[in-house]
Amino acid sequence: MLVFWILFNLFVLAVLALDLGVLNRRSRRISFHEALTWSGVWIALAAVFAVLVLFWHGRALALQFVTGYVIELSLSVDNLFVFLLIFRYFKVPDEDQHTALFWGILGAIVMRGMFIVAGVGLIRRFSWITYVFGALLVYSGFKLLRTGAKEIHPEKNLALRLFVLRLFDLRFVRRAFPVTKDYVGGRFFARRDRLYATPLLVVLLVIETSDILFAVDSIPAVLAITQNAFIIYTSNVFAILGLRSMYSALAGMMDLFHYLHYGLSVVLIFIGLKMLASHYVYIPTEWALAFVLLVLGVSILASLMNPQQKVAE
Repeated sequence: MLVFWILFNLFVLAVLALDLGVLNRRSRRISFHEALTWSGVWIALAAVFAVLVLFWHGRALALQFVTGYVIELSLSVDNLFVFLLIFRYFKVPDEDQHTALFWGILGAIVMRGMFIVAGVGLIRRFSWITYVFGALLVYSGFKLLRTGAKEIHPEKNLALRLFVLRLFDLRFVRRAFPVTKDYVGGRFFARRDRLYATPLLVVLLVIETSDILFAVDSIPAVLAITQNAFIIYTSNVFAILGLRSMYSALAGMMDLFHYLHYGLSVVLIFIGLKMLASHYVYIPTEWALAFVLLVLGVSILASLMNPQQKVAE
């Protein structure tokens, strides 16, 4: 099994190196057509990987990967709303957003890997932790159902305000950790009279912090489907890698999916209940996948059939 971990991570590193070193060496704005194309490429790569899992490890693990990927991808859409709010709050230029997402996603992959290993280890050692994760998902689902995805404000998040946003407000912090007033061509640091951080570094820290908060929901959700660390990790990575392209493709169409957070909340509640009942009731992976796709499909269709009326500011 170790060889699969090595090969997969080498593939991920090669793709990221190609992205940063060849395709996007300079900060630039990603066009809608290009973003849509790359979104399709990442979905196709995930499908190819599912076929490989089918031939190497059988139908059960392949279904677990597909279900985990769909859940992670759907929950990642919630991340896109937060990314959009963060970029708007910090007024990040369009051409610098891809750079922030690239490094943010690279950090997210590392953190998700650690969370997955810890989560699988906890469940295998303490079976009762399943109920904790299940209850957390049900709570998160009802919380999302009540508040909605668009009511997340970076400036009101306690962790972000204490550790990141205050970098701009407290003078003594700015003296200890100086930050330039303007963005500097997609760079995180700039040399003036001394080394300065740029606002893009602060944006990166906010993105990393927000991903930690999202991992609290997404990792337990996939743990309800499978406890195979490799399947959980690969489904997470494929979903995360597609986030950059998805953001560029959907950033201008976020308002179209105003019912999506209802679908995501139902998915979280369902997965949480599945986890809570896992010791008493067995729900086949095929049924879980069908239910998740049905709920997401209905929420997206309802959003398109009943467009949200924009309110004048």
